[in-house]
Amino acid sequence: MKSENLKKIAIAENTFEADLITQTLQREGITCMIRPYHDTAYDGIFIPQKGWGAVMVPEALEEKASAIIAEIREGLKEKKTEESPDDLSE
Repeated sequence: MKSENLKKIAIAENTFEADLITQTLQREGITCMIRPYHDTAYDGIFIPQKGWGAVMVPEALEEKASAIIAEIREGLKEKKTEESPDDLSE
């Protein structure tokens, strides 16, 4: 990765979300990096408070990347709602 100024724009909640965000941003031509918060010495004890890891992109692409991440999360939210266990209670 070039020596671009990277800026934290989001927090991935888990590995699945981090992978999905990374793949989507790269497909859109946006360089990104995930900085995991897992610390081996503490065996991930801080992940519930901090999230899984920081999503970092070049400052110049912050707005575009943020919009893409918002779309990804909206899609995940809709999918989760569609698969709600409340439908099984009938």
